Amino acid sequence: MTADRTTLALLLRIAALVACSAGHATAEQGARADPYACEGCEAVHERPADSLTSTARVAGPEEPGERLVATGTVFAADGKTPQEGVVIYLHQTNAAGLYANGTDESEWSRRNGRLRAWVRTDGQGRYRFETIKPAPYPDMTMPAHIHLMIGEPGRRPYYVDDIVFDGEFGVDAAYRQAQELRGGSGIVSLVRDSDGVLVARRDIVLERHP
Repeated sequence: MTADRTTLALLLRIAALVACSAGHATAEQGARADPYACEGCEAVHERPADSLTSTARVAGPEEPGERLVATGTVFAADGKTPQEGVVIYLHQTNAAGLYANGTDESEWSRRNGRLRAWVRTDGQGRYRFETIKPAPYPDMTMPAHIHLMIGEPGRRPYYVDDIVFDGEFGVDAAYRQAQELRGGSGIVSLVRDSDGVLVARRDIVLERHP
């Protein structure tokens, strides 16, 4: 009986270590073969970096949908050092699952729709987007998601794994298995703040560069 309990405890500890390692896979792996293969990442540069702050409003109070804050800390490739001055470009669907009401400013303002914004991380690597919770596409081919693209100073932009919501449509075992873990896992657990607003915390580990 004692031996069985000891074996079980050892197996549980190994499982926990494996899970922890998976969460930090981006911090430990080498550079990807082509980290910059990214349709639309040039949209990162549509706003001057020095004009940005660490907080941006994506959706105003008139936008239909449940209020959500996407926030987190950006770390260097070591997974430990907060990174200041990193630009994050966000775009997402609306509460109907559409990239709607784009403008003629650029190709990406048309294709990405109205719900998009930029931030630049502060001295502690922090960022914050005030938005709404997106809906899945009307054809239900993907989970509800928020796209994030990264612009490091002096580097070409690239994407990291989308923010998706744990326990909701499409975020299942197959989705977890298929994650690229760009910037770490994008699967987040939603919580509510003291005002009842949903909060999605998505920490990001910067990619290693070739």
